[in-house]
Amino acid sequence: MDLKIAEVPTPSPSPDKYLIQIHSAGTNFFDILQIQGKYQHQPPLPWIGGAEFAGTVVAVPTAAAEASKAKFKVGDRVFGATQGAYATHVLAGENTLLPVPSGWSFEDAAGLFVTAPTSYGGLVHRANVKSGDWVLVHAAAGGVGLAAVQIAKAMGAVVIATAGTERKREIAREFGADYVVDYSDKGWPEIVKKLCAEKRVGNGKAGVDIVYDPVGMIEASLKCVAWNARLLVIGFAAGKIEKVALNRVLLKNVSIVGLHWGQYAKFETETVGSVWKGIFDLVAQGKFRGTAFKDESFVGLESVPKALQALGGRETWGKVVVNVTGDEKAKSKL
Repeated sequence: MDLKIAEVPTPSPSPDKYLIQIHSAGTNFFDILQIQGKYQHQPPLPWIGGAEFAGTVVAVPTAAAEASKAKFKVGDRVFGATQGAYATHVLAGENTLLPVPSGWSFEDAAGLFVTAPTSYGGLVHRANVKSGDWVLVHAAAGGVGLAAVQIAKAMGAVVIATAGTERKREIAREFGADYVVDYSDKGWPEIVKKLCAEKRVGNGKAGVDIVYDPVGMIEASLKCVAWNARLLVIGFAAGKIEKVALNRVLLKNVSIVGLHWGQYAKFETETVGSVWKGIFDLVAQGKFRGTAFKDESFVGLESVPKALQALGGRETWGKVVVNVTGDEKAKSKL
């Protein structure tokens, strides 16, 4: 990846934006695409990569003449997303910031802004997950996958998690998955059907009620869904946009629904607040925890290329986070 560290002036306080000192920055696949010039949103050159971050407020918007007019004050711990997170400082609008949950580190909070609302919005608002549902979560050890596992469990669902390595299946179990399946086994739909037939006592359902798919596995998943199933199209991490045989959709009376969380701020702003309230409630109840990748450390801005390569190599789990400041403060839980 053609990335380099450059010295640029620290941004000046802005009339409508907060100046944030970044402690940790989260990585995303869209960061890789943007760096490669393949993303749908390419900022004009020169630009700084990265989007997700967690840090402390250094200055409030200058238009807020009195500190009481600003939602956050200097020293507050916040997380959010805006272009340019692979840096020591960034300017961010109030609508892109949220308070770091009590007891959370900057490291964990840096990976919260994209994953948690995507999974909560999909499962709760689009699929109406409820207690007793059986939920199949694909790529369950990824950032959105681990968020989905936790949210489904918090809502009382039974979770079958798919992942391609033993380590990733182990992680999915650690975050609450009831059963794990290797989706590199071509027979995985039959394995899921058999699990449901054996374990779903009393209702005769040989399939799952909800499929959470950030990969592009809807077609195969239709082989192991129950009557009235809901299939969530979250993304296409496998790189291929599927074409689905609609006769199966008809025969099993299923719903296929998409989720584009990034557009809720434009088309359905009232839902954004309710989704975050739901997430923070789960955090407060101890039912949702951070998913930062712990098997390897990425310290300092010079480690950003290595972190992105680890993410792109698909050997990591959860959220790959860079400790920008290089101090223990990013990992400490306050």
